[in-house]
Amino acid sequence: VQVVASGGGLVTPGGSLRLSCAASGFTLDYYAIGWFRQAPGKEREGVSCISSHGNTYYSDSVKGRFTISRDNAKNTVYLQMNSLKLEDTAVYTCAAARFLYGNNCLYSTAAYNYWGQGTQVTVSS
Repeated sequence: VQVVASGGGLVTPGGSLRLSCAASGFTLDYYAIGWFRQAPGKEREGVSCISSHGNTYYSDSVKGRFTISRDNAKNTVYLQMNSLKLEDTAVYTCAAARFLYGNNCLYSTAAYNYWGQGTQVTVSS
């Protein structure tokens, strides 16, 4: 059972990237998927998540710029990141948790059972 994050890279301010979180060994049914990021010297923060009910949540810092979506056929969750800013630079990782509802999927990191490796997102001019 694992989740694998990919899609990071180097982009200029205002650019876009799409991150992927591919799940294997389980299906996304009843699982919440969260995207988290950690910049150097800062604590990890929740960026966006899809709850076990399929509802989506975003941190205030990315609301209106990032979009999370789920493709059940591919067992993958995507994070489309538009209008990227310098402060979006961080290592992004995804995680999976079963039966996690509401905006707990954004804040309750301890509830996540499976964590992917990080993918670096660098926004630089």
